[in-house]
This record gives sequence, structure tokens and C-alpha cells, in this order.
Amino acid sequence: MTDSKKPRLRSFETAANQQHIPESDKYLYRSEAPSHKLVVIGTGTIGQEHMRVAATLGRASIHGIFDTSVLSLDAAEAGFKNYSSDGLYRYNDLEAACMDPAADALFICTPNFTHFDVLQVALKSGKPIFLEKPMATSLTDAARIVEQANIYSSFIQIGLQYRFKAQYVEAFHEALSRRSLGVIKTISMSEYRPPFLDKVGQWNKFNEYSGGTLVEKCCHYFDLINLLADSKPQRVYASGGQAVNFLDFEKDGKKSDIDDHSFVTIDYSNGVRATFALNMFCPDFYEELVICGDEGRLLACERVDLQQMKAPDVSVCVYLGEQGASRTTKLGYPAAIEKSGHHGATYYEHSAFLDRLEGKLVDSATPLQGLWAMIVASAAQESIASGNPIEIAEYIELHKLAAALSQ
Repeated sequence: MTDSKKPRLRSFETAANQQHIPESDKYLYRSEAPSHKLVVIGTGTIGQEHMRVAATLGRASIHGIFDTSVLSLDAAEAGFKNYSSDGLYRYNDLEAACMDPAADALFICTPNFTHFDVLQVALKSGKPIFLEKPMATSLTDAARIVEQANIYSSFIQIGLQYRFKAQYVEAFHEALSRRSLGVIKTISMSEYRPPFLDKVGQWNKFNEYSGGTLVEKCCHYFDLINLLADSKPQRVYASGGQAVNFLDFEKDGKKSDIDDHSFVTIDYSNGVRATFALNMFCPDFYEELVICGDEGRLLACERVDLQQMKAPDVSVCVYLGEQGASRTTKLGYPAAIEKSGHHGATYYEHSAFLDRLEGKLVDSATPLQGLWAMIVASAAQESIASGNPIEIAEYIELHKLAAALSQ
């Protein structure tokens, strides 16, 4: 067994009856020292998740943190002590955090509306950058990021981690690698979930600061649909609105204006048709993907009972009729990985980032892919507002995106 294939026996590493083994005799329990140092910029909910995931993965350490909120910094540092004995450096300003020569890479986890401006400072460092989704709140800024990424001396990875969820990894394998379903014809996705959680400043309750619900939350799904369709979107039509959530919510004299439900239809240039349905006033969490090809159907779903707080129920079903053996597979990552964040997706997203930092070829989200997800999301929001279908070629011309998309 080579060290690269050595399993992590996490449940034994800290077991009381294994603590008598000296370090010199440890092999299966031995953890290698982290090879990289990360700086996390923005220590709210997702920033703290990235800190926790880095500690779980063990390939990189969190060297330092920066946030404009002292409460966020204090909470992140207190939480970090629960799973790491490493010290954390607190930076006094953004530029110091980005330019620290001791850091190997930067993770930008600030509120959506700050992503573009924070990135402009981070780009001065020349370091690998992880930029949380959505990459920006406007198509103009997103297109500019794509152009900057193409001439950047290092790389930028976008935080579209749903492509690393267990059910979607398996769905991609079945539909795109094995071609179990034949030629894909239709794709349907849906998400049912509770409302957006509270944030510092409540920026996620307003389109101006979040980019809108379909940009802020659903860029994950449009990224997945784009990849499965393996084509460019041609036309988007959507309906939706704000039916239940935050109808009476105000902050600094502004009323919340984010949609809490939508139905989106996407036509692709290769003939694939896709739909997406969102409902954000549900008591539990349910996510579903259905892919139909000319030889079979795939159903991937995830349910989380938020009342009983049980482990997520995740499965992929492949139905082939007379074309072959149908099957249902229950899925899940190891418990320590599942609990680290987004049911393990963030863990494998981190691993892909570190692989690329080490010069390995990986399939992680690029700024160009992030822009295409934003185009679909933004077009859907425009369709909801206007009541009309959006022709993507005209939409690209209207927003002057052609140069970025040709990179």
C-alpha cells in the first residue's frame, strides 16, 4: 500500500484504546503535516465552514483570518479551537491579509456584493484564489472577473461545490461517463427548503446585495444543469415571486425583495430541455435531479429531516427498462467528512483546489463556468420581472458579455 492510497481511519485516530501507540509506530493513524497555509477572508457561516473543512482534510492549515466584523472573527476563532490547536493570525486590513508572504492561497468568503472589490485586492497577491459563489452580483463584474482570470499569473476557483455532492458525482458518472441513459434529452431539478438564514447586515434579504435568489442560491443548480446539458443555453423563461418569506421585513428603511419560489425553463442549443423549480418556504429540505435519455432515466435525490435532524437520505436510481439492469444506490461520505460542511461537498471542493495548487489536473469550477451559471440565473430573474422569455444571444449582446465568453 502506497502512502497516497493509505486510508484515513478517523474513528481510530482519536480512540482512547489507541493512544498508547508511540508516534514512531503510527502508520494508519499517522497524519501528515499540512503542506499549505490558507488565509480566509470573511469569517461568517461559509468562511467558518471552510476553516472546519481545511482542518478535517488536513492538507492545509488556516494561517490567518480577516473580517470587518469583530463578532464574526471572535466566533470563527472560538469555533476553530474546537477542532484545531493551531494559532490564528488576525489581520488588521484586507491588503495585509492578501499580501502576507507566509500564506500560500486565499479564500474569499465575504458577502456577495463585496466579492468583486475584495478580489481586486486579492489579485495583487498573485496567489491561488478561491472565490465563493456567486462570483459577483452583476454580469458586468462577473465578465470582468473572467477576463482577469485569463491573464492572471495563478488561478481562480469558484465555489460551486454542489458538483461534489455524492448524488451528483454519481449522476455525472452514470449520465456522462457510462452513458447509461443514452443521449440526454431532458433535465429537471428542484429544491425545497426553508428560508434564507440570518446574516450580518441581512444582505441576503435584498436583490441589490445578494444578486437575487436565483443568482445567490440557484447558481449551483444552473451550473449542474449546464454541465449535464453539455451545451450553451439558448432561451430562458421563468415565473416566480415573493409569496411568503420576509414580506414584512425591513432593514434601514428598505423592504426585502427576494423571490422565495420560481419555475425556470431552459432550452439548449443541442435540443436538451431543462427545468428548475425552487420553493423556499418548506419545513424540511428536499433536492431532486431527474435526467431522461433515449435509453433510460436517472433520479438523484437528497432529503434532510430538519425536525428530527437525522443524517441526510441520499440516493441515485437508474431505470433502464429493457435496456439493462436498473438499480438503486444509497450514497454517503464518511461521517467526519459529511459533517464538515454541505454533506461532504466542501471537503472534496477543497481537495480539488489543493490538487490544482499542487499542479494536478482537476475538474473544478472555473470563472467562465461561473459566468454561464450567472447568465442563466440572471436571465431567469429578468424573465420573472418582464414576464417574457429571454433569448440568450440577445441577452449576451445587451450586457456586452461576448468578449468574456470567447476567452
